[in-house]
Amino acid sequence: MSDENLQPVFQIQRVYLKDMSLEQPNSPGSFLEQEAPTIEVALDVGATPLQEGIFESTVTITVTAKIKDKVAFLVEGKQAGIFEARNIPADQLDPLLGIGCPNIVYPYLRANIADVITRAGFPPVHLAEINFEVFYQQRLQAIAEQQQAGVAEGTTTVQ
Repeated sequence: MSDENLQPVFQIQRVYLKDMSLEQPNSPGSFLEQEAPTIEVALDVGATPLQEGIFESTVTITVTAKIKDKVAFLVEGKQAGIFEARNIPADQLDPLLGIGCPNIVYPYLRANIADVITRAGFPPVHLAEINFEVFYQQRLQAIAEQQQAGVAEGTTTVQ
């Protein structure tokens, strides 16, 4: 086996819009409101192995705009990328998929969401940059806390 076969490989195969939806349940009334909407943003990240050394990384954003208690619009978008990641040490693969890949995919999703909101007739919503490393660490901490709670719950006996 040559050293070439053991070299780490990381390549973008494709970036694509996997899903996009828009709801405007209170239009055209929401266009007549003078009050600025409140904006809520929810984020999720995922990675799925497709083949040996090939992974799909996804970033999902949900933007909800409300005026008073009524939804002006709700946009959900899922941007994905197919990445080749071979000969990456196991302890580096998860952070690569949870931080590196979302950093590549997110700018595309951000632009697509801004475009859909503008095309829907609303002022543009410019999503902030996201520190995926902090998001990744928070997710690891939440998983650890859930596992710890599960262990504590699992130690109780049922009679």
